[in-house]
Amino acid sequence: MRKSEVIAAESVACLNKALCHLKDIWEEIGIPEDQRLERTNVVKNHVKSLLDMMIVEEESLRKRLRTSIEKCQKELSQLCLELQLPPFQEDRSSTMLQQEKDLRMHVEVMLKEKNQRMQALKALTEQDQDLCDVLCFQPFSVSAGSVPSLEQLDKFRQHISSLTAEKERRHKEFVTLKKQIILCMDDLDQLPETSFEKDVVCEDEESFCLSKENIDSLKVLLHQLESRKAENECVCGSYREKIHELWERLQTPQEERDAMCEHMTLSKQRNMQALQAEVRRLEELKLKNIQNVTEAIRNEIAVFWDKCFYSSDQRQAFVPFYDDDFSEELLSLHDAEIVQLKQYYEDHKDLFEGVHKWEESWRLFLELEEKAKDPSRFTNRGGNLLKEEKQRADLVKSLPKLEKKLKAEIEQWEHEQNREFQVNGQKFMQFVTDQWELYRLEKEREKQERQLKKSKQTEVDMVYGTVVRTPTKRRFLGSTTPCKARKLNATSSTGTSNSTIRSVFGGTVCHSPISRPPISACKQGNVRTPGHGKPPHQGLLERNKENVCHLTGGVAGMTKRDLSKSSKSKHVAEILNSTIIQL
Repeated sequence: MRKSEVIAAESVACLNKALCHLKDIWEEIGIPEDQRLERTNVVKNHVKSLLDMMIVEEESLRKRLRTSIEKCQKELSQLCLELQLPPFQEDRSSTMLQQEKDLRMHVEVMLKEKNQRMQALKALTEQDQDLCDVLCFQPFSVSAGSVPSLEQLDKFRQHISSLTAEKERRHKEFVTLKKQIILCMDDLDQLPETSFEKDVVCEDEESFCLSKENIDSLKVLLHQLESRKAENECVCGSYREKIHELWERLQTPQEERDAMCEHMTLSKQRNMQALQAEVRRLEELKLKNIQNVTEAIRNEIAVFWDKCFYSSDQRQAFVPFYDDDFSEELLSLHDAEIVQLKQYYEDHKDLFEGVHKWEESWRLFLELEEKAKDPSRFTNRGGNLLKEEKQRADLVKSLPKLEKKLKAEIEQWEHEQNREFQVNGQKFMQFVTDQWELYRLEKEREKQERQLKKSKQTEVDMVYGTVVRTPTKRRFLGSTTPCKARKLNATSSTGTSNSTIRSVFGGTVCHSPISRPPISACKQGNVRTPGHGKPPHQGLLERNKENVCHLTGGVAGMTKRDLSKSSKSKHVAEILNSTIIQL
């Protein structure tokens, strides 16, 4: 049993007890029955009215609860629709009071959510409006009266983020363009003229409308200013080039050149005007010094003729170059010719530089080939021999590659120009072929000379003995070893037909098979002195006289008769030794 039922039973018991107590009192007092009935009705009516009043109050409470529940249900349904949420599911098993409480709490939560969304929408709308005003965009499409969904708010925030990034990008681009425009205007000595230019240069950066049209207009304005600046720089560059050319031709002093130093670097309007005035002044001086200027141009023409490998016929074709009747017309012809030559050189600069490179490489190759013939290079201790050989090997590899590259470029040029590419009046590749052919012929000639020299040396060796060149230690001139001197004396006194004499090359002279005596003669003791040996055949001696001179150097002038006279003296060995030392 519930406590409320127990309390109700106690209330009934208490009422019965009270009525019994009243009955006892009435009995003791002696109140008549009719009065007892009246008094009992008063008690009953009083209790009944009290209970009725309580019942009315509770009924009113139940009614209020039902009304509140219905109201909350309606509000919840409306809020779910506005917030785009699923319908609220009520708990039917709960009491009316609990149900009303739950519904009221959910209504409060949804109202709070609605207010938060509306505040976020208002803030985002204000940001979007500000950004759209700056960027000249259309506002984000969202209904201001309806509650946005979470997805719509997220999209709105992303839209605001993209607009903010676009604003920063455009603002950065605007600042960059503005700086460049100001610099260009400063270089052009120009002030803002139109209202748009004034807004760009003079107004605050934050107040400038960063629309796409304005950014495009800024780019167009910058392009126009840069074009004008480039034109001014081009004009100033042509003026400077002309001024340098006239300075060199007129041999202008350095003091006058230094006075134009500022204008020779900057390209502002005032600089261009100063350069223009200088050109006019120099042109007037040029007309007054036509002969000197013409000769200076001729020197320059000659330089470009060399650079462009002009042949003599091509040089002779420019007849005014050899005219000594100096006039303004002659000067203009020379001006036109130097301009044409410069343009011709620039058009084919790669080819000419390639040809120059080949010529330098070929010259260096021939120099290294010539150095390779020098025997003294082997005594060098600085490592130059290794460097030269490495350089020569590199040239042997690089020259054919360079020739192949030049050949392809020349063929392409001839195909485009429909004419031959000539260097000094000759086709370059034919010139290269001729150079290699001359190199080959020179090598062949040197080889034949070596063979001829070898054959002559062989004839000399057949007559006077073979010279075996062996490496010896270096000695100071005039020094000799005493033991070797004694050995030489002993050898010279034996009377053999061929003496062992140290040659000028530091080798030993082997015995000639022609003048060697038989072994039997040696056994019989026929000792001959070098002066009494049998002389060689006169014909052989005459034929090999030139080779003998080449071999023996200073001794070559000694005839057989001189040697015979020397052998009769008492100091044969000493004379031979002194001759050896001198050699």
